[in-house]
Amino acid sequence: MAAIERGSDVLIERWLMLPIALGLGYALSHLWMYGYLPTPFFYEPLDTWMDWFNTAQFAHRPGAYDLWGTIYPPLSFIILKFTTYGQCYTANFYEPRDCDTYGIVALHIFYLINIVLTAKTLIKIDRRTALPRAFALTAGLPMVFALERGNIILLTYTALLLAYGPLLRSARWRWFFAACAINFKIYLIGTLFAQLLQRRWRWFEGALLATILVYLISFALLGAGTPREIFNNIMYFSASFQAASPLDLMYASTYKPLIYVLEGNGFPVLETLGSRPIEALIFWLPIIIYGVVALIALAALAVAFRPGSVPMHRLIFLSIAAALISSEAGHYTTMLLILFIFMEPWRGFGRIWSIVVSYILCIPADIPLFFVPPLVRESYLSGHPVVVEFAVGIGPFIRPGLILSIVVAMSLVTLRQVWDQLQADGWRSPWPWHRDSGTVAAPTGQAR
Repeated sequence: MAAIERGSDVLIERWLMLPIALGLGYALSHLWMYGYLPTPFFYEPLDTWMDWFNTAQFAHRPGAYDLWGTIYPPLSFIILKFTTYGQCYTANFYEPRDCDTYGIVALHIFYLINIVLTAKTLIKIDRRTALPRAFALTAGLPMVFALERGNIILLTYTALLLAYGPLLRSARWRWFFAACAINFKIYLIGTLFAQLLQRRWRWFEGALLATILVYLISFALLGAGTPREIFNNIMYFSASFQAASPLDLMYASTYKPLIYVLEGNGFPVLETLGSRPIEALIFWLPIIIYGVVALIALAALAVAFRPGSVPMHRLIFLSIAAALISSEAGHYTTMLLILFIFMEPWRGFGRIWSIVVSYILCIPADIPLFFVPPLVRESYLSGHPVVVEFAVGIGPFIRPGLILSIVVAMSLVTLRQVWDQLQADGWRSPWPWHRDSGTVAAPTGQAR
């Protein structure tokens, strides 16, 4: 391990770029030869960029919350209203994509901005490892998949990076971008409460106020999206997951779709595995997930005792992980976790494991286990009908486990750092009324 820490870590990370580049090359060559992107990309080849254009549809006409049932706060629709061409949007959901060149260009500009900001961020953190980590993040499966879907997660990533990365000095600008991230994806609200673990009271108050103001302004501009509407749609979305296609298993980031399939929905797995393994998995998988969430809570509680013992980006990572591992939001959300893993130094087993696993999660390829009978589908990227072979690969069965493993690893690293801090400075009360509330112990053992 010492030899790795003295410099060969850069060489290892550059080698870890290779399977990502090969996977991306395979996906593009598959698109060239067969007219559609292979597993683990989205199974409907006609649906390219449609997350972007479906959202834009309701940015230019009413019905986002009552007809479409969206869970997006109003900000997403306001942004798309100004980055898409309104005259293209008709009742046909696919027609605007052929008309709105402006919207397609804007989508790819946001992706290019993410490439530049990611590179600048990682260079500022550690120039030695910036190249492989930036390449993995921006050319790897989560972000390329988000680009293929045209998902608003691309804008969320931009806002999150600016809020919690090292590029901005102004606290007010950081509050603004933290507020934008939450108003794009409401499950990021936990990133605000992570500030309280470091006793950053003013940061919490400023970002919370900014979040409310961004919501109120975007709500006033859109004229829809009350808290009640958003809450009701979230409840309905969560309850109706069972109606989702079992093909969603192909790009899952949690075990929720797998549990749905194991319960006998979609694929005849009972005949393949037998009832006892199925029953064991259905019983244990939720317990494992809740156990990992409990471990995150334990790590957060430990940090409350020694706020300066861990870096802020770790707490942001854990707050996002707590939201993502307990609900299925799509594999592209993994980029939000990997961003903060790549802010960690190559030191100690837990951090090294998490970094290596993050590279693996970025590989845009899969090993097929079995195929669904081929179907003829219209492909948007090729512009003609293609014969599509839907495949369920090994990824849906191992990716959620790998994601859980990095969450466990970083939770344990956090607990270890708090323990080391306790040993270094001895016991003292963590509560601010027992000591000067403005004093926070200096972090130990941090390279960044």
